[in-house]
Amino acid sequence: MDADSCPVKKDIVEISLRFHVKLIFVSSFNSLQREQGPFVWHYVDTEKEAADMFIINHVQSGDVVVTHDIGLAAILLSKNVSVIHPRGTVFAERDIPSALHLRYLAGRERRQKKLRKGQGMFTNEDRKSFRNNFIRILSKIEGNY
Repeated sequence: MDADSCPVKKDIVEISLRFHVKLIFVSSFNSLQREQGPFVWHYVDTEKEAADMFIINHVQSGDVVVTHDIGLAAILLSKNVSVIHPRGTVFAERDIPSALHLRYLAGRERRQKKLRKGQGMFTNEDRKSFRNNFIRILSKIEGNY
């Protein structure tokens, strides 16, 4: 899990404990988050893609990754990894080309000062969607779905 600026860390911990899955948070060294618990924190350099590269190099088929990064999601899906956005969207390979195109268009709009950066406020509906879909993914993996 890419832990830098993730709004659902507590939800991930709670649900992962319920399903008895190993949980690894990946964060940059400069992160202020030093939470303790029955999970592993792996700290990487502060370089721009260091967390993504760690995840790509250590993920295994059948793992689940929480990330907002569409490019990372595309790579992970090709490795048979389930990928979910902190707002609850479950990434699918068929959706990646259009998502990457939308990301490109939004970046172009931001560079032209026509669009502000970011996705807006994280809502209770986002959290509910994340929790429901994360439970669905882990249930499917466990064989209870």
